[in-house]
Amino acid sequence: MADSRDPASDQMKHWKEQRAAQKADVLTTGAGNPVGDKLNVITVGPRGPLLVQDVVFTDEMAHFDRERIPERVVHAKGAGAFGYFEVTHDITKYSKAKVFEHIGKRTPIAVRFSTVAGESGSADTIRDPRGFAVKFYTEDGNWDLVGNNTPIFFIRDPILFPSFIHSQKRNPQTLKDPDMVWDFWSLRPESLHQVSFLFSDRGIPDGHRHMNGYGSHTFKLVNAEGKAVYCKFHYKTDQGIRNLSVEDAARLSQEDPDYGIRDLFNAIATGNYPSWTFYIQVMTFNQAETFPFNPFDLTKVWPHKDYPLIPVGKLVLNRNPVNYFAEVEQIAFDPSNMPPGIESSPDKMLQGRLFAYPDTHRHRLGPNYLQIPVNCPYRARVANYQRDGPMCMQDNQGGAPNYYPNSFGAPEQQPSVLEHSTQYSGEVRRFNTANDDNVTQVRAFYVNVLNEEQRKRLCENIAGHLKDAQIFIQKKAVKNFTEVHPEYGSRIQTLLDKYNAEKPKNAIHTFVQSESHLAAREKANL
Repeated sequence: MADSRDPASDQMKHWKEQRAAQKADVLTTGAGNPVGDKLNVITVGPRGPLLVQDVVFTDEMAHFDRERIPERVVHAKGAGAFGYFEVTHDITKYSKAKVFEHIGKRTPIAVRFSTVAGESGSADTIRDPRGFAVKFYTEDGNWDLVGNNTPIFFIRDPILFPSFIHSQKRNPQTLKDPDMVWDFWSLRPESLHQVSFLFSDRGIPDGHRHMNGYGSHTFKLVNAEGKAVYCKFHYKTDQGIRNLSVEDAARLSQEDPDYGIRDLFNAIATGNYPSWTFYIQVMTFNQAETFPFNPFDLTKVWPHKDYPLIPVGKLVLNRNPVNYFAEVEQIAFDPSNMPPGIESSPDKMLQGRLFAYPDTHRHRLGPNYLQIPVNCPYRARVANYQRDGPMCMQDNQGGAPNYYPNSFGAPEQQPSVLEHSTQYSGEVRRFNTANDDNVTQVRAFYVNVLNEEQRKRLCENIAGHLKDAQIFIQKKAVKNFTEVHPEYGSRIQTLLDKYNAEKPKNAIHTFVQSESHLAAREKANL
C-alpha cells in the first residue's frame, strides 16, 4: 500500500529520512527556552485549575490564536513553486531590462497558480479563471508579472472590479448566487469574451501544468536608446494543453480538492519539471494610433496574424516550496514592481491594479511585506528613505539618513533610469466604454476557434449554470449571446427551455426576511 503513495503524501516520511543521521532538536518556546514537558499543563493538583505561570501553555496558545492572516480577497486558493527564467532569444532591441540581457542568462523566479473567486479551502477543479503570477528576482529589483491563464478579462474599467468580484463570491446573506453572477455579466456585455472562454473546455484546466499563462495587459518596453514599444506577454505550456471534463472536475472536487497542488508538487518532486515557453507581442506607437480598436482594452486580444508571437525564453519550475505558509501564502505579487526597461501602458485595468495590489498586501501582510524573505528583492540592494513600521525585520537601514535630499552621501537618484516620457492630451472626464464592440472577437472565437463539438459543450456548460438564475436574467444573457451569433443564443435558449420545463409548475416560494440585531433594536425603541 505504501508503494502507491505519492510524494505529496509521503512528505513527512521523506523529511524524516533526510534527517536520519541527525539528533532531534531540543524543543523550545518561541524565545528559544528549552521545554521540559509539552504534554501536560501546570495545575494545582491533578484536578486543579491552570496557573498563569505556565508560559509553555500561554506561549503556545497565544501564537495559535494568531496563526491565520487575512486570506487574499481574490486568488485565495493557490499553489506555488520556484525555478528560473532562461533567455533563448535576443530582444534587447525592444527592452533594456536586465532579465533579457543576453541569451543564456538565467533569472530566479517564483510562480503562484490560483483560482480567482474560490476561498482558501475551495477545490482546485472549479470552473474559474486561473491566476498565473511570476516573480522575477532581477538585479534591478523584482519584476512581478501578475497574469492569468486567459489573455482577456471580464471588464475594461477598474471601477467595476469590486462589484464584479462581489458578484462572483457569496450573497451577503446566503451562498454563491447564480442571480448575482449572471445579472452582472448580462448587464456588462463586455464580459462576453471572457465568459465564453471560461465556459469553454479551457475553463477547467487539468491542474496547473497544462495551461498557458498571459500577462493579459498591455505593457511598454523601453530599450537602451530610450525607444519604446507596447507589448503583451505570453507563456505557453510545454506540457500541452489539457483540460478536465465537467464530470471529472466534479469527481475530483470531492475526492481530491487539492488536485492542482498535488499534481504540481508530485511532478517537481519526481524531477518532471514543468516549463513554459515565453513570448512577446510587439506594437509600435504608430500602430497603436491606427489600431481598429483600443489596444489597451483588456477584453480583447491582439490578432496573432498582425502581431505574431516573438520567442524570448523559457520558464522552468524545479523546486517545491519548503513551507507553504512562508513561501506561498506570504508571497505577494505587485504589477507595479517593474525594473527599468519594462513600464506600464495606459491600460485602465493595469493602472487600477498598480494601486490595488500593493494596497491589499499592506493590509494582509503589513507595511513591511517586502522584507518577508519570499518577497525580498534579494538580488538588488534596497536603499531608500522608508523606515520603521510593524514587522520591520532587518536593520532598518541602520544610521543612514532618513530624509532626502541630504548632504551625507546617502542613496542618490539615478536619472538614467527615468521612465520613458510620454505625451498625452485630451478631455478629462469619465468616459463610458461599455459598448466598445463587445461581440466581434467573441464571434471569431465561437465561429473560427472552436470546432462543432467544442461549441456544443460551450453552450451546454453555459446553460447548465445559467439555468439556476431567474428567467428575466436568463433572457438578458441570451440576448447578449445572440448578438454574438444567432446560433450561439438559440442553442443556449433551447437548452434553457428544457431545463425550465423540468422545474416544478407554479411553484410558490415564501421567504421570511431575517431581521438584523440593529433593526430589531430600532423597532423595540419605537
